[in-house]
Amino acid sequence: MALATGPRIGLWDSTVGKKAVMAGTGVIMLLFLVVHMLGNLKIFFGAANFDAYAAWLRTIGEPVLHESWYLWIQRTGLLACVVLHGVAAYQLSRRDLAARPAKYVHKRPRASYATRTMRWGGVILGLFIVWHILDLTTLTVNPRGQAGHPYENVVADFRVWWVDVVYIVAMLALGLHIRHGFWSAAQTLGAVNKRRDRALKTTANVLAAVLTAGFIVVPVAVMSGLVD
Repeated sequence: MALATGPRIGLWDSTVGKKAVMAGTGVIMLLFLVVHMLGNLKIFFGAANFDAYAAWLRTIGEPVLHESWYLWIQRTGLLACVVLHGVAAYQLSRRDLAARPAKYVHKRPRASYATRTMRWGGVILGLFIVWHILDLTTLTVNPRGQAGHPYENVVADFRVWWVDVVYIVAMLALGLHIRHGFWSAAQTLGAVNKRRDRALKTTANVLAAVLTAGFIVVPVAVMSGLVD
C-alpha cells in the first residue's frame, strides 16, 4: 500500500535547522576566539615569545601537512562558519519580520540591549573581520606591513589611535554578541532548563566579559606604553 507523502523540508530550509547551524557555527567560532585571545596575550611576554608563537602556528601538522597548510585549513573553515552563521541569521530575521502581524494589540516587551543590537553588531563584526584580515593577515593596510615580524606589526598597528578605536568598538560588539549568542545557542541545543538557567546565564556573562577584556587589553597596553 503506497503512502502519500508531502514535500520534504531539508535541515537548512527549516527554522530549527537554521538555528542549529547558527548554534553549531557559533560554538566553533567561540572556541577559536578563546584560543586566539590566549595567543594574543603572549605579546606581554615579549617580541621573541610572540614571534615564536606566530611561527609555530605555521608548522602545526608537520610533517603530514606542509608549512602554513593548517592555517589555511583553519581560515577556510572559519570563513565557512562566518558565512553560514551570517546567512542563517539574515534568513531567520527575514522570516521573523514576515511572520509578524501588521499591528499589535499590546506593545511587545522591550528586548535586552544585547538582543536589540545583535543585528548591527553582526554587521560591525563582519566588516571588522574583513578589515582585520587586511590589517594583520595580508598586511595590506598595516602601517608596518612587514612579513615575519608579527610583534612589531601589532605594536605599530595599535600606536595609531583610530585603529584602537575601531578594534575596541568591534570587541565591545563581540562581547554583546557572545553574551546573547551563547544563551541562544544553549537554548537551540537543548541545554537550557530551570536547573541550569542561572549557571548558563552566568557563563554567558563571564565568557563575554573575559573575551572582551582579553582582546581589548592588548591595544590599551600598547597605547599606554606597557608594550613597546
